[in-house]
Amino acid sequence: MKVIHYIASIDKSAGGTTEYMRLLSNALKEKISFSIATGISKDPIKIDGVSIKFFNTSIFRWFSLSKEFKIYLKNENPDIVHINGIWSPQNWGFQKAAQQLGIKVIISPHGMLEPWILANNSLKKKLALFLYQEKAIKRAIYLHATAPMEAKTIRDLGFKNSVSTIPNGINCNDVKLIKGDYGNQKIVFLSRIHRKKGIEILLDAWRNCDTKNWKLEIAGNGDEEYVATLKLRCAELKNVQFIGVKYGEDKWNFLRSADVMILPTHSENFGIVVAESLAVGVPVVTTQGTPWQDLEKHQCGWWIELSVLNLEKAIAEVINTSIEELKNMGMKGRKLVEEKYEIQVVSKKIIDLYHTILTENLKNN
Repeated sequence: MKVIHYIASIDKSAGGTTEYMRLLSNALKEKISFSIATGISKDPIKIDGVSIKFFNTSIFRWFSLSKEFKIYLKNENPDIVHINGIWSPQNWGFQKAAQQLGIKVIISPHGMLEPWILANNSLKKKLALFLYQEKAIKRAIYLHATAPMEAKTIRDLGFKNSVSTIPNGINCNDVKLIKGDYGNQKIVFLSRIHRKKGIEILLDAWRNCDTKNWKLEIAGNGDEEYVATLKLRCAELKNVQFIGVKYGEDKWNFLRSADVMILPTHSENFGIVVAESLAVGVPVVTTQGTPWQDLEKHQCGWWIELSVLNLEKAIAEVINTSIEELKNMGMKGRKLVEEKYEIQVVSKKIIDLYHTILTENLKNN
């Protein structure tokens, strides 16, 4: 079986989908013929042992790019093309080239059909849907949702494609050390610094809480002007720090340094940092804009409706949770990730989906 994944970018700044691609690539490369096609970027992640084809995806060279896509796909002759993300015309262009050659296409929207996303730049997205995106989604042989919540959104929008629900995952072997020292009185945020992430709401809630013995550290990168406005917003809060981006072992050390990780996001199709935090034994506070009801079900965190008041209540509960209980929650979170979100478990489900598609294709022919 030969599969090509297309993703707009695997740049380090691209967030969770880039990390997902790294993890999935490392899990799939030993089991199937697997490669990646993507756009040129300034700082792409390194994925050993996987063929990566970089394209100059400038929209100004659309016709030559479409021809390059088709030549590449003819030469590679994959059984399946798996498109990661929507809205980008280049994603649609790669899908179109594949389907013109009779190649089966799966689309993973990666949360890009969620209501909060559709409401932002809504006119632009309505135009994209009209011009190409709705047709592209309908023509995919399968849609991949990362949670039941995303699958429901897809159905609510009227798409009748077959939908397979498979979560994103993480490699627990990446975690060299599980947290042991609780009681550091620190909450951390780790993600892209973007308006979607709800950081303004977090800062307002933090300001209203009795956090004098605690500190909040915010890690990530984002638009410089936006980051500057956030720093100005909390300039008087001496126990809040923006500490820049964290990668590799620095990321794991940063997560381990916390008693709790908080992600007050408006919308996530998965939220890989939630799984990463649980994997190191750190409980999580996140919102019902994520599919992480498992936090409540497995007693390893707080899953709340996003508001300043609800964040205040959650922060107060964190502060009043005993060290022993934080540790118990952390261990329950680690167990949850091992059993449900380990990338080897996830990759097997992805491969089973590919086999299903090829089997169905043989039956239909």
